[in-house]
Amino acid sequence: MEGRSVCAGPRPRACLGDAVRAVTCRHGTLAVEELPTPVPSAGQLLVAVERCGICGSDLHARRHADELADVLVLAGYDRYMRSDQSVVMGHEVYGRVAERGPETRGRLKAGTPVVSIPLVRRQRKVDGIGLSSDAPGGYAEQVVVQESLTLAVPNGLSPDIAALTEPMAVAWHAVNRGDVSRKDVTVVIGCGPVGLAVIAVLKSRGVGTIVASDPSAGRRELALRCGAHVVVDPSEESPFVAAAGHGEFDSMPGSYNAAIDAIESMSRLPVPWWQVWRALERTGATSPKHPIVFECVGVPGMIDSVLAGAPLYSRVIVVGVCMGTDAIRPALGINKEIDLRFVVGYTPLEFRDTLHALADGRVNASPMLTGHVGFDGVARAFEVLGNPNAHAKILIDPSSPGADVT
Repeated sequence: MEGRSVCAGPRPRACLGDAVRAVTCRHGTLAVEELPTPVPSAGQLLVAVERCGICGSDLHARRHADELADVLVLAGYDRYMRSDQSVVMGHEVYGRVAERGPETRGRLKAGTPVVSIPLVRRQRKVDGIGLSSDAPGGYAEQVVVQESLTLAVPNGLSPDIAALTEPMAVAWHAVNRGDVSRKDVTVVIGCGPVGLAVIAVLKSRGVGTIVASDPSAGRRELALRCGAHVVVDPSEESPFVAAAGHGEFDSMPGSYNAAIDAIESMSRLPVPWWQVWRALERTGATSPKHPIVFECVGVPGMIDSVLAGAPLYSRVIVVGVCMGTDAIRPALGINKEIDLRFVVGYTPLEFRDTLHALADGRVNASPMLTGHVGFDGVARAFEVLGNPNAHAKILIDPSSPGADVT
């Protein structure tokens, strides 16, 4: 089907003319510019942006793009943004369909409110929207998205909450990778947007114990509003101490003593102890109790700190992205038998399920939203997001005038 546009509602390409306003990043400098209006290729849509979240990865990429680009080359991707390129960032997009490119299915009509997994594909080359000079992002009046990865927003979900689908999907995936049950004890390290999103998803799953740790009083308050049961200032109390008392082992001798005690107790039975142990193992009774820890900070030293502080057999989910080189003491993880899992992104199904959980009210993400800004205020928003007591998640609204964060 040939592309077509309408002038009702959001301003499609025919109404905007040959240029759109956008915020670019080059050498760490954010600037508002007029750029050529993006054109959707085969299988793509042009979306009029109404909201775009400022992600922590955007803050990191502004200063550390080259470091991550070098790492991603090792993962087989060589088109991540570089500091000397002019890039339109923004991958947490909510908007309305403005135009359909060729060879689209037409299931999403012009004016349909949508969110999209931030990937585009051209001739089998896939790029992250807003994270590559080859895929301009949502810090613009319009953005190109992949039709097959785009979903209509259901239930009249507000633009503000719909725009949180992408970061909430990251948390949804992290919790899934954590294999969390309602009976588990969970510890969330860091209550920035990622940590708050993880807390909200844990709360929605009915997890009975959620301990959150952050040095910022403001973010600890947001953690409580998102569903944490206990919050701690790590400069005053270890979150692992706050989460203790559920049968976990805090020392190697404690684990060894438990094993010896078990064997001695089973040896009193009329059957060999190993038969009893094997039967109990099949029921899960021999699995040591442990917390599930979500590391949501992403700074050097944090993973090693978690390895040192967490109880034996803890499951650690690394959600925070450390852009630089880090160091850990493997002997800590080995002797405590820590299960260390790294996560990134989400599956298409998890993205879809997150959107509907938000629309159905099963996940409450509203506490993490703390401000709005127009294009002229994006540079200022990046500055204020550096103050953890001021803001958590700021959304860009292209229609918003002025440079103030409101």
